[in-house]
Amino acid sequence: MRVFRIAAICLALSVPASASADSRLPPADYAYTQLPDPRQEAQAAALMETLRCLVCQGQSIADSDAEMAGDMRALVRRRIAAGERPEEIRAWLIDRYGAWVSYAPPVSPITWPLWAAPVLLVLLGIFLARGRFRRKGRG
Repeated sequence: MRVFRIAAICLALSVPASASADSRLPPADYAYTQLPDPRQEAQAAALMETLRCLVCQGQSIADSDAEMAGDMRALVRRRIAAGERPEEIRAWLIDRYGAWVSYAPPVSPITWPLWAAPVLLVLLGIFLARGRFRRKGRG
């Protein structure tokens, strides 16, 4: 019986913490507002599609409703409006959050396995299939 009371208390204490995970602050400027210049907004939108939400992890910041994604959208739009190129913004975000933030991580010694794995798997598949077809031809 005592275990159930402790579990109930822990559950009751954890609900308010999870309910207030997002802040009560208003969203950042440009989090949900497009830039007035259509060319700049197109650049920002294209960049936002290639950046991973740090909270959702399976969505781009363009698709995510997480507060962090809204802040990142606002940051991208502000920097595009200030005249920065999308490549510079991507490089800054990668420096700050790591290559994982980008759906297209740069080629570097750390990411070589990521880029080489598909090629190696295809070659292994061809090698295994070739051996399998040879055995069937003989039998």
